[in-house]
Amino acid sequence: MKLIQALWRLIKNLLLGALALLLVFEEWGWDALSALIGWVARLPLLAWLERRIRALPPWAALLMFTVPALALLPVKLGALWLFSQGHAALGLVLLIGAKVLGTAILARLFHLTQPALMQLPWFARWYPRWKAWKDRLLAYVRNSGPWQLARAVKARVVSRVRAWWEAWRA
Repeated sequence: MKLIQALWRLIKNLLLGALALLLVFEEWGWDALSALIGWVARLPLLAWLERRIRALPPWAALLMFTVPALALLPVKLGALWLFSQGHAALGLVLLIGAKVLGTAILARLFHLTQPALMQLPWFARWYPRWKAWKDRLLAYVRNSGPWQLARAVKARVVSRVRAWWEAWRA
């Protein structure tokens, strides 16, 4: 019985860790990538398309938000297939590319469709709960030792790169 409990705890922690990494990546990229796509969307055709998306009724907005996420699923499965065929580097590049592109597109689409989505009663009820849970998980991750260590290492690397850059420019 203790073995099963320990195994369940291990699986749960691994899944929570993977979910935390996914959420941290999306949280990191969500605003920045949405802003980047917003900048690109200033092109006349894309600006017209964004106006149309903003005007969608709630269920169409839900469809507009969901379809791109589902469309990237075959690409991600293709990346896993590449891994299984021994093409780890290519699979990783494809997976990272799909994740970055998907996050950018979904972030922008969510920005455009959120007002319509909040008109759906179930979405308006569950989105704040999801957001609160996600914020608690991100706060836990950000307060963890590994996160703090990674921030310290990043600060040192950035400091050294800046010093090197200044020395090189002088």
